[in-house]
Amino acid sequence: MSTPTPVTALARRWALDINMGDDETPDWQRVIGVTDFSPAAEPNIEDSSDYDSDGWAGNTKTGQSWELGVTINRRINDAVKTYHPTHEKFRLASFAYGSASKAHIRYMDRNGLPEAYEGKALVTWAPSGGEYTALDQVEMTLTGDGPLTPITNPLA
Repeated sequence: MSTPTPVTALARRWALDINMGDDETPDWQRVIGVTDFSPAAEPNIEDSSDYDSDGWAGNTKTGQSWELGVTINRRINDAVKTYHPTHEKFRLASFAYGSASKAHIRYMDRNGLPEAYEGKALVTWAPSGGEYTALDQVEMTLTGDGPLTPITNPLA
């Protein structure tokens, strides 16, 4: 029996969901029209060097932050003149304060691989604009508020 040849994962493997319900009764819905997805989870590392390390530097992780950069093609229902509900949830959160300003999201490998995360994020909503031939795109920054928790991939 031969060993399978490894293949490189593609950037489009990510799927993004937003909770359209509440914490007690989640209603996870897919965010459609994603054209760019850039996750980042940066640690805060402080120098913890001391005389006891024989000249070697010491470092200690003291915090963690996370952020998603997401670009979407705006989707509409032109028959009833509405935007896609997941897009509207993000847009309205970007104008809100308090708990209404946070989007409860999860993202995962759409092919069922084990990488998946969940957290709450503040939303920055920035329409891209463009020439008369451009698509209506929005660049969102989802800035984590609290932990980004590894979860079991719901698509696995």
